[in-house]
Amino acid sequence: IDDRDALCIFRILIGKLPAAAQRNIKCAKVAGGDGHVSRNQAFVQFQQRFGGVLHRSSRGAHHGKVPGHSGAACARQRAQDAAADEPAENAALICGHYLQDAPRDRGCCRRLTIDDACAAPLAERDYSELEDELANAQPEPVDRLGNRYRLELLPSHMSIPELRWRRHPPQPTHGQPEPVSVREAVASLESYEPVRVLTRRALSRHDGDAEVSSALLRAELKRVQDSPIVLNRRLREVVLATAERRQLSMSEIALRCGRIKRDGKGNESGETSWLARRVGLLSEAGRISPTPWIHSDVLALIARRGLGIAPREVELT
Repeated sequence: IDDRDALCIFRILIGKLPAAAQRNIKCAKVAGGDGHVSRNQAFVQFQQRFGGVLHRSSRGAHHGKVPGHSGAACARQRAQDAAADEPAENAALICGHYLQDAPRDRGCCRRLTIDDACAAPLAERDYSELEDELANAQPEPVDRLGNRYRLELLPSHMSIPELRWRRHPPQPTHGQPEPVSVREAVASLESYEPVRVLTRRALSRHDGDAEVSSALLRAELKRVQDSPIVLNRRLREVVLATAERRQLSMSEIALRCGRIKRDGKGNESGETSWLARRVGLLSEAGRISPTPWIHSDVLALIARRGLGIAPREVELT
């Protein structure tokens, strides 16, 4: 797609909107913050104004927010996927943002290809390449405490066994093996892989098998894939690296996110404890250990406002 194509699409879509909607698109601004934040906030306002915006899992589409365009990375991407059931106003806003960015040398999207016309927008990720990479991966992942995780057939309340993940302690004296959910296994490993791909393989192997129940495992995998709660490990690594390089302190990052605390004299600083809990450095009240999870909206807030980067750069896939 080039500027002429985007401009043509933009004008056609704008012409189909009511006059009030056209004014809202052209003047959707947010006070304060940089241009990237303003554009994303404008998109959120746009969602609230018109409704009906497709809401996908964060790992698939970052909840429909418009990704930032920068340098060579943008040149390898399309402007933005849009599902067929999304309102035309969303496509108009995407094209408008693209036209605003291009003249300022913020990069441009690549030209459309035949594959783009055939591919389904926001389709589920193809795991074939990932499965090839993990073909020689350890079938029993091990967490930092030495616990091993293995897919096994376990007794169930039915007459047939069910396929479940099971955690084995490093030594028999440390306890008995116990079944765990896909979410628990992912949380302990602080990584979606290889649990996710091994689960998919096992479900495919037992698909249609009347002698094995896989309904629970399939439901657990779907909940992890569709949940807006994501792992915070990559975000934690970036926050710590940024603070170590002294580019931004944790207090300043929290301050940019709007988390402010005041001392007895009224001096303001960032609420570092809030940030530390969100990225898994401090445990929540009443909890023994920090959580490995964070809501994708909070991750996006810390990434965009606190660190000034795109959420996809700090989100594990």
